[in-house]
Amino acid sequence: MPYWRLSNFYLFFFASVGVLIPYWSLYLKSLGFSASDIGELMAVIMATKIIAPNIWGWVADRSGQKVLIVRLGVLMALITFGGVFLGQGYWWMVVVMALFSFFWNAALPQFEATTMSLLGEESHRYGSIRLWGSVGFILSVAGVGALLETHGPDIIPMTILIMLFGAWIATLWVPREPVRVPARSHQSITAVLLRPEVLVILAVCFLSQASHGPYYTFYTIYLEEHGYGRGLIGQLWALGVVAEIGVFLVMHKLLPRYGARLLLMVSLVLTTARWLLVAWGVEWLAVVLFAQLLHAASFGIYHAVIIHLIHRFFTGQHQGRGQAIYSSISFGAGGAAGSLASGYLWEGVGSTATYSLAAATSFLAWILAWRFLKPSI
Repeated sequence: MPYWRLSNFYLFFFASVGVLIPYWSLYLKSLGFSASDIGELMAVIMATKIIAPNIWGWVADRSGQKVLIVRLGVLMALITFGGVFLGQGYWWMVVVMALFSFFWNAALPQFEATTMSLLGEESHRYGSIRLWGSVGFILSVAGVGALLETHGPDIIPMTILIMLFGAWIATLWVPREPVRVPARSHQSITAVLLRPEVLVILAVCFLSQASHGPYYTFYTIYLEEHGYGRGLIGQLWALGVVAEIGVFLVMHKLLPRYGARLLLMVSLVLTTARWLLVAWGVEWLAVVLFAQLLHAASFGIYHAVIIHLIHRFFTGQHQGRGQAIYSSISFGAGGAAGSLASGYLWEGVGSTATYSLAAATSFLAWILAWRFLKPSI
């Protein structure tokens, strides 16, 4: 298994995420966009994940060329993102973000499927490779946060472009698979999707990611409004991902010992606690620090468990589409709904109520997991 070649891609890909997710809304605010505009523009990025991963997943499963699709996706994302330097109007940004994210969102699900295929029976060791994505996120989010103290938001687009270039170079180091059609599964993709446990898992994914909408769209702005400096905000984002790395390092032990259902339920109840702390405790640094440590559960445990379950239920030629469907339902539909709703709620009922509703959303996901997932899952 080409451990470092896989890890390098995760490093640079999530370094770009470490600039885009925490700081893109700050850049949009500097251009004069309102909270609802920002919510809509961030929702465009998420919404393309509903369609793009499934299109590319279908192509990958038919052709067996996952690595080639990853390379093409990142290259086209790099090219189309350059459009942000050509205009700053609302509709121009909508078009650029839609094109960019259509290709950007093609890459990760197919790379996840490639990684899981290479791991084979040791899929529980996924976290030891994926943690390098967390390292990339930390380096970029903390570094850019410090730079913003002196240079301002204008550096954000070029920084994202540099990270995307690094991700594309990393794809060239990943061995290209032989052209083959993966072994056929004994079930159709429709039959897999209609399994009750799969429907529940996807519903949980949608709700969990929707609850992250206010966090990914407005957390930087939220902290800045409460007097936190941009350097400290970058460090807080990084702290959450440090906690995530800690989880990835031990997930290969936790999954076999405690099982997917229990770990998923723990992650969801701690996610609920996190949003309540963010909603009502933002004035106290100690509370904010503790809430960021809960990122270990709200993303780290949750993501590792779901990747494990998707790989388990979507077998054979369905692996690429399984990861694509997960991305579409979770980061696509859930992320878009969360970003869009948080933009309107932010202006309508305020930040505290918005995060409180996020907590209610993740708690609903917990109820679904508790009521409908079997202990043996």
